[in-house]
Amino acid sequence: MSDAKQQWADQIENRLIDFGADIIGFTESLPKSFAGIHIGKQLLRAGTSPAPNFAEARGAESRQDFVHKLKIVIKELNETQVWLKMLSRRNIGNTSATSSLLSEVGELSRIINASIKTAKSNR
Repeated sequence: MSDAKQQWADQIENRLIDFGADIIGFTESLPKSFAGIHIGKQLLRAGTSPAPNFAEARGAESRQDFVHKLKIVIKELNETQVWLKMLSRRNIGNTSATSSLLSEVGELSRIINASIKTAKSNR
């Protein structure tokens, strides 16, 4: 892997780690109601998994394996986005934090989707 690609991958992985850490903090602040606990657990699972899945993609054994693992990252980001939208629609949790997380998950999804397209076109 070239230095530029390595730096890009490091930046994306760190951004995903920061996002996961933000999700951890956000879920800890959710109300302890039945809905807050239920959605918090789901959001915690989905929102913290993109970073380790991206790390797995970086160690892929083939381009096909790389694309497959990035698709898992997208699936988890999509699920995270849905949970955040539900919280937003019900005004559960800090609305400013929810908005910020929704913005970041959208950006991360666009970046990973672009990477999938690039990897597929380079076959």
